[in-house]
Amino acid sequence: MTGNTQKFDQMVALPAVLEGTVTTESIDLNGHMNIRHYLEYGAVGADSICRGIGMDETYRSRRRMGVFAAEHHLCYHRELREGEKFSVHVRFLERTDKALHAVSMLLDRTNERLACTLEIVMVHVGMDSRRATPLPADIAASLDREIARSANLDWPAPLCGAMGMRS
Repeated sequence: MTGNTQKFDQMVALPAVLEGTVTTESIDLNGHMNIRHYLEYGAVGADSICRGIGMDETYRSRRRMGVFAAEHHLCYHRELREGEKFSVHVRFLERTDKALHAVSMLLDRTNERLACTLEIVMVHVGMDSRRATPLPADIAASLDREIARSANLDWPAPLCGAMGMRS
């Protein structure tokens, strides 16, 4: 087994937050999935895990807080072509009292390889003030559990190296 295959096996062992098949409608003029779908699926993956820790519609409407994307870095490792199956897996990496850093990994399930990563820095905001605000204790604790789970993995997340939390 090669290092790339082993890394795929490690990534695919994380829970899939989204699964699908590349459709004809998502193919661009170059014969592979269009850029907007890589971004969309990575963002949907990050949103799904945020919802899983309690930052959902109810959180926004009742607590009047949410997260805004502050920075993205999209990196293509391999193209996805029509008919290929994919899945999205997310790791929370670190946080401050007002921001979080995550990576969505889009895996090519057909060819068993990493297709794309979407690294995201999100800022926690008050929906009325539209300004950064500290994470509530319950959400911070949930994030800390996810970050600890990620830190306990025996493989590094595929990161660009240019993003992260500011001190």
